[in-house]
Amino acid sequence: MLVVDLQLDFMPGGALPVPKGDEIVPGILNLLEQKQFDLVVATQDWHPRGHRSFASSHAGKKPMDKIELYGHEQILWPDHCVQGSAGAELYPGVPWEYAMLILRKGTDPKVDSYSAFRGNWDEHGNRPPTGLAGFLRECGVEKIFICGLARDVCVKWTAEDAQALGFNAVVLWNLTRAVDPSSDETVGNELTARGVSIIR
Repeated sequence: MLVVDLQLDFMPGGALPVPKGDEIVPGILNLLEQKQFDLVVATQDWHPRGHRSFASSHAGKKPMDKIELYGHEQILWPDHCVQGSAGAELYPGVPWEYAMLILRKGTDPKVDSYSAFRGNWDEHGNRPPTGLAGFLRECGVEKIFICGLARDVCVKWTAEDAQALGFNAVVLWNLTRAVDPSSDETVGNELTARGVSIIR
């Protein structure tokens, strides 16, 4: 079970709130407490101040504007999940002690990192690995059940990368929420086209 970015800044009232993001917490909590999975990994967005993906790092730009960065589209986000900030904390009350690994991503100030497996494109045209794929292979993992935030960004990229890297990726759809809920049909179709399974 891979729990993606269940952090306070992505909750209602946070710096980058995902609509109804808090609704998925009870279901995730239930799965963790029932110990339904052999291995649990959580990711944590962990950006340094002044990250290149922040709108505040670009003069005249505002959150949700889009620019080209290293030849690819980059959405400019509000400052969020800044290292050491309250908003970067994992959601309180969730038994994170069940997680064997908490992977911090987005730590390179010049490169965004949606996926748990690889960063976004860097200045050399690469997507640097996080090391998660190797860790999971060492643990004998073949199938990954993915939940968390946000469905149309980090969950989607994580699931697509997992499938591309040879894992059997499954998205627990009801335990995700989208930054843009109108994208749900498109996201679902794109995931299915990449071979990702969806459980509703």
